[in-house]
Amino acid sequence: MSVIEKHFSNQLYIVRLLVEEADDGARLDQFLMGHLSTFSREEVKRRIAANDIAVEGRDHKLKSSTRVRMDDIVKITIPRVTQEDEYWRGEKIKLIETPDILYEDRDLIVISKPAYMATHPTGKHIFNCATVYFESIHKHTVHSVHRIDRETSGVLCLAKNPQTAQFMTDLFERDKVSKGYFFIAKKNRELSTERFEARERLGPMEEGLKRIHIHAFPEDSELGKQARTVFKILYQDATYALGLAFPQTGRQHQIRVHAMTHGFPLVGDKIYLGSFKMFQRFKDGFATEEDHDLMELPRHALHAIALQCPYKGPSTLFQDSLPPDFIHWMEQKMPELKLADLKQMIKGEVENYFSKLAN
Repeated sequence: MSVIEKHFSNQLYIVRLLVEEADDGARLDQFLMGHLSTFSREEVKRRIAANDIAVEGRDHKLKSSTRVRMDDIVKITIPRVTQEDEYWRGEKIKLIETPDILYEDRDLIVISKPAYMATHPTGKHIFNCATVYFESIHKHTVHSVHRIDRETSGVLCLAKNPQTAQFMTDLFERDKVSKGYFFIAKKNRELSTERFEARERLGPMEEGLKRIHIHAFPEDSELGKQARTVFKILYQDATYALGLAFPQTGRQHQIRVHAMTHGFPLVGDKIYLGSFKMFQRFKDGFATEEDHDLMELPRHALHAIALQCPYKGPSTLFQDSLPPDFIHWMEQKMPELKLADLKQMIKGEVENYFSKLAN
């Protein structure tokens, strides 16, 4: 197949596909799976039944078993309905869908990605995405060069052209980019306020759905992959800890697993403060009141606060501020905390850490 036209907005997705010789005679649902690869087969069938799929020139109702022919044009039109809604204690969360721009020039956009905004379209998340938002503004392809989890907020780089996308991607792949994250954690023990390192190896123990649950293994184990995170606790009381994490490697869920392993799982982390079963309950809409009480926040409390890379200079530093939901939570849960002092500590620690890397 080849794409004749593709259009994203924050409310509508339209793509027109040309059926080529290799797909002549294929079932419609099989043909669509080649393009909608992140959709399940059942979701594709639902889209066909909902008339979101058309074959131009055919007026009759389509079925999953309808055969496509060479030179047919298949049009996919998916409206935004409820597939990206998020809920907390039974109420829909008001999402931030307009990211703040931290830096922009003719080649690069650096944004403060809001929580729940995907980096780029994937699975059911095809509307509230960083690339989609800026493509609707600039009217051309905007490239993702790295990603942060949907629930994680903070610094994210996007490229405006293929050359910059390749340049930035190479920097990430060659470990030329340094990152810093702010977190809120629940304490299982008293924590050192000095910098310390987590070096447990990380990896899944099971296949299938449970592959998303990453486990920590001893540094000298043959299981998992080598991982390293530098932590700095900035403030703590009897229950919670606030700090910075500087990942030296890029393993899945690295900060969250290392934090849990060292006695301070992140607030709102449905897997590592909760469990895989709790994660599934939230995902399926069956979380209990006790689940919500344990989590305290609708999302895991991790925010990409800074990123440094050799972009138009040997060590360009992009920094973000604290997100509004974290500030509100800290004001409610930690009233004795002076936010102005915390912000100053974050700024000082981030700049000190990255300046040492630059030297």
